[in-house]
Amino acid sequence: MDKLDTMRAFLTVVQQGAFTKAADKLAVSPQLVSKYISALEKSLQTRLLHRTTRRLSLTQAGSDYYQRCLQVIADIDEMESRLTEHAQVVSGTLTISAPMSFGTLHLPHLLMDFQQRYPQIKLKITLTDIKVDIVDEGVDVAMRIGQLADSSYICKKVAPINIAIMASPDYLAARGLPKTPAELQHHHYLKYVYSDDAMLFSGFDNMRHTIDFNDNLIANNGELLVNTAILGGGIVIQPTFIAGKALAEGKLVRILQGYEPKPVGLYMVYANRQYLAPKVACFIEFVSQYYSTPPSWDQV
Repeated sequence: MDKLDTMRAFLTVVQQGAFTKAADKLAVSPQLVSKYISALEKSLQTRLLHRTTRRLSLTQAGSDYYQRCLQVIADIDEMESRLTEHAQVVSGTLTISAPMSFGTLHLPHLLMDFQQRYPQIKLKITLTDIKVDIVDEGVDVAMRIGQLADSSYICKKVAPINIAIMASPDYLAARGLPKTPAELQHHHYLKYVYSDDAMLFSGFDNMRHTIDFNDNLIANNGELLVNTAILGGGIVIQPTFIAGKALAEGKLVRILQGYEPKPVGLYMVYANRQYLAPKVACFIEFVSQYYSTPPSWDQV
């Protein structure tokens, strides 16, 4: 039996003057309160209460123990209160990892809005398209894009990510509009270095192994590839969060829409679900509610 429970029961019995009143206060049965007191006296090998049918009174040992219990329980309650208050203070440095292009194009507004709500949180942002180990790198939250494999980390999807096949009107006028995925092998392909073409084109009907792309430009940044496509450099396959504005302005045209890769997701990845630091929990909750459906980059 927990010693603190028995001590709290003893204090309540003394303060209420009766087992039944103490039981009501503690929301337990009178029998359990009696059991607590008996267990406490047994462990101390000392009688603490005089019991009669009319009233309860403290023995001398019980009076001394009561005073000590008051101090002990008060100290414990104060300590727990301070720890709880500390856990609820939303402050400190929040370390975030995010993809390069998504970070440069879409994080500034989010981060500014977040800091307006939580001004005591300092933000440390690392932009990289390389998957980092969040524990080894000391990252509180990683924002990642893709179809995430099962892992020991917690993954929370916060927005859909659509992927488009695009080229500029000038490029299509000069090189022709491909009607089927197979025709892409005759075009200039602006390749993102981290993409897995077998996965990227898995939505194409039975074509995943037959396209021999002419990778005349390979880069590790989607914005560079999209901007090159705008200038007529070739066909690019990139998320609409990068290309949405160019598509809305007619600088790029979506092609082969029936064969576009399946949408992926924007996820927040973090190490533990329980005992999250308030700064991490607040950021996760904030981002979870930040993006509309469809997200802003698909509304331009």
